[in-house]
Amino acid sequence: MIQYSNIHQTSNFAVLSVSYEKADGETRGKFAFFDENIKTFVTRIHDENLGDAFVVSTCNRTEIYTTTLNYLSVAEEYCKTIDVSLTDFLQFANILTKEEALQHLFRVAAGLESQIIGDFEIIGQIKKAYARFRKERQNSNPFLERAINSAIQISKRIKNETGISNGAASVSYAAVHYILNNQKRITEKNILLLGVGEIGQNTVENLVKHVFQPRIKITNRTQETAEKISQKYNIPHIDYENFNEEVKNTDILIVATASRTPIVNQSHFKNGKETLVIDLSIPHNVDKSVSDIENITLIDVDELSKQIQQTIQQREKEIPKAEKIIKEMTKDFLEWEKKRKLAPNIHHFKAVLKNMERNEMHNFYKKNKYINITDMELSEKMIQKITNRFAKYIIDNPLRAEEISKLMHEILVEQPNNEFNEKH
Repeated sequence: MIQYSNIHQTSNFAVLSVSYEKADGETRGKFAFFDENIKTFVTRIHDENLGDAFVVSTCNRTEIYTTTLNYLSVAEEYCKTIDVSLTDFLQFANILTKEEALQHLFRVAAGLESQIIGDFEIIGQIKKAYARFRKERQNSNPFLERAINSAIQISKRIKNETGISNGAASVSYAAVHYILNNQKRITEKNILLLGVGEIGQNTVENLVKHVFQPRIKITNRTQETAEKISQKYNIPHIDYENFNEEVKNTDILIVATASRTPIVNQSHFKNGKETLVIDLSIPHNVDKSVSDIENITLIDVDELSKQIQQTIQQREKEIPKAEKIIKEMTKDFLEWEKKRKLAPNIHHFKAVLKNMERNEMHNFYKKNKYINITDMELSEKMIQKITNRFAKYIIDNPLRAEEISKLMHEILVEQPNNEFNEKH
């Protein structure tokens, strides 16, 4: 009998999550996972035969998704990679397994677990994280691919079928929202954006969309990237080496970089100019002591999340609709998994029927010297109909799948010296 082994299943799926729910921005920064860590991490888990795992790291969460039962060993290798202790990590981590882990992935993709409900930026980060991991691992994992594709579909459906993302309130928009509500004569303000990664670009897009002809300049440690974004949005950029000078004339500084340590500090604000500084980075890339300077207002990600409570209250009313979609898609996923697990049994059953068909058609042809195409089509339809009934039965009764499959094999496969066949 064909056995279905070595397959990744929901029963092996786990996630270890450090998020804003248990860790503040500074703590989350300790567990941030940078692109340069990926190759080391992938190599470690591969060398230790720990299966597959990938890391999603954003300003609000760092999560390890894995398809191995030994998820704590995966977490240990992750902690070695970023040079933190496993004990510290587990102090702030939530651990979910099996269907709860799958539900968590879907809820994260749906924006239900975001610090700002309905923030869908996370789905792009999940896709990129898995794509980067696959590039380093150079193999596929059908379970993870299906799970992520389901998460993408959930995200799309919730965007289209609910109002959970109405009144845009992503981290990048929250920054622009704060500026709009707290700054006068915005069109006269000199705005400087440092860092044009995903969050930085979203901030630029929101500024251009919501502020009439904003006086905005951008800069980035990688000059080529700054030039591309400058052309895309038709806004000026400056060389990073001129950043210190440009800050002197800046009214609003937005920092969206991905440095391990602060790159903006008190030394950048020596002229006493009134300046709003918004730090969108995790870990913080603006030294907190900057807020001690007179005329400097420092706002970070955690503070921004408090600015849009009215929008959040409206979105919360849409949560039941979103959860209904997740429940429906989870059911579809688990049905797919059942079918996938039992696919060899189903294929084997159909192959036996096809073999019987070939033998019967051969015998029929020897006696009658012809086979009508209509007979072939009818035969194929009957085989598919019988196979579908068999598939439905073992999917609905998974605990009896092997028993029934073996029984059908014994019934359908002709044995040598079969007395019944000899007499008939």
